[in-house]
Amino acid sequence: MMIDKRLIGAVVGSKKYIAGNVIFQWISLLANIAMMTGITRFLGALFNGDGQTAQTTAVIVLIAILVRFVCTNGASRMSFLSSKAVKRTLRERIYQKLLRLGASYNEQVKTSEVVQVAVEGMDQLETYFGAYLPQFFYAMLAPLTLFVYLCFVNVPSAIVLLVCVPLIPVAIATVQTWAKKLLSKYWGQYTALGDTFLENLQGLVTLKIYQADDFKQQEMNEEAEKFRRITMKVLTMQLNSITIMDFIAYGGAALGIIMATTQYAAGHVGLSGCLLIILLSADFFLPMRQLGSYFHVAMNGMAASDKIFHLLDLPETEQKTAACPEDTSIVCKNLSFSYEPEREVLHGINMEFPKGSFVSVVGESGCGKSTVASILMGRNRDYLGSVTVGGVELRNLNEASLMENITYISHQSYLFKGTVRDNLLMGCPGADDGKLWDVLEQVNLAGFLKSEAGLDTKLTEQGGNLSGGQRQRLALARALLHDSPVYIFDEATSNIDVESENDIMREIHALAKRKTVILISHRLMNVVDSDRIYVMESGNIAEQGAHEELLKNGGRYAELWQAQQSLENYGKDGATR
Repeated sequence: MMIDKRLIGAVVGSKKYIAGNVIFQWISLLANIAMMTGITRFLGALFNGDGQTAQTTAVIVLIAILVRFVCTNGASRMSFLSSKAVKRTLRERIYQKLLRLGASYNEQVKTSEVVQVAVEGMDQLETYFGAYLPQFFYAMLAPLTLFVYLCFVNVPSAIVLLVCVPLIPVAIATVQTWAKKLLSKYWGQYTALGDTFLENLQGLVTLKIYQADDFKQQEMNEEAEKFRRITMKVLTMQLNSITIMDFIAYGGAALGIIMATTQYAAGHVGLSGCLLIILLSADFFLPMRQLGSYFHVAMNGMAASDKIFHLLDLPETEQKTAACPEDTSIVCKNLSFSYEPEREVLHGINMEFPKGSFVSVVGESGCGKSTVASILMGRNRDYLGSVTVGGVELRNLNEASLMENITYISHQSYLFKGTVRDNLLMGCPGADDGKLWDVLEQVNLAGFLKSEAGLDTKLTEQGGNLSGGQRQRLALARALLHDSPVYIFDEATSNIDVESENDIMREIHALAKRKTVILISHRLMNVVDSDRIYVMESGNIAEQGAHEELLKNGGRYAELWQAQQSLENYGKDGATR
């Protein structure tokens, strides 16, 4: 019951800790039996007027209490080690699976689901391995141990108590079928709610701009209400099943007490034996009752494990062996892409990014610029048409080689918690401090860091203790250290101060003289010096050419240029008068 062989087999290292937990609990039970036997024999001796001293009983009680204390701590330690093994093993397997799936993993599984199973789901499995499984085996062992011992005291009472114990797992099994379906729905709704929340949070600025936040708020409220309802059903199920198990457990213990007094009245057992049966009656049922209290957590763990194994069982594409050729020219022919079958984002576009060129992609938000960048980075491989790097189809390139040859910098480049040095060394692990300082000078960040703790300046998660401009300059410094043939800048200067934008654009233009640079930008002033500019509109290439050529054509680019110039120069004439 509630034993998943595959799940246990996935964390082989936890078996010894589960066994150790059970052994500690069993030794604690034996100590309790010895203590209760000593107390009841002392009381029986007092009743019969025998001369047994209290000192012997006190020694037995003290030793039993000490043993139980040690066993309780030992069991807790085993529980901790088992939980630790589960988290370490399964999270490592999830991480390795994501590495094998590659940058395009989100085409098969949502990031929010990965986060939830790796965090919330793992917490549920922590209890499953650390509490439920040890309790399961102990709940089988404890009643049998007590039955064997009490058979030497009074067989009928021992039999009655043992027969009543299985009624608890029967009650659990009755609830299990319904509970499994309910908890599967619970986890499905939980991940759906998390996905909606994460999507809305990440796109909050865009939602505000397009005034779609009210619609998304209503959608979020509907998902939250569905989750509330399923949660209430789960809690109702848990409360009802706990009530049933309590009734059986306490009813069984009461029946054992009745049997003990009846046997004593009939003269089949002495006073000490009667008291011993009464005191140990509850121990028949408490382990199984405790197992019942872990039942719902275990069900949650099983539902979470289904999600985990769904992730681990995702099909993996054949590992590509082709490396990026020395010629890193990129050509897109008749490129189409859809995030959803009914919504095509790119409509058969053609683009060329020759080696050593400076090419920009511009257009309004939602036109497909970032989707192109995502495809070039191998994050979306389910495209139609052809994308080649040096004549080799991008789908056939080894992902490690692709990442080595193409560096991507977005407006939300991730900075990890740690030091500035730690983050920079991700771009070039073998770089010495001198090289790190050189690149920091390039991005105009060295002065600030020297006023702090230098390369040992601490960063919070995502560089939260830096300004937006400082974060982007540090991300650019890391990218420069990577020193790849191709660089993709995806709105790298969005939402930062003017000084930081100027510093970053200066370095991008310098980089374009010796590398292939693909610049995706909403601000046309930044793309003026490009060798070629692609103007995208609704997933199509509206026009292409150099800056002056596009202005002369008077097309979409010229319209965007005039609109932006009007906004940027607004009020300047009045200020100079």
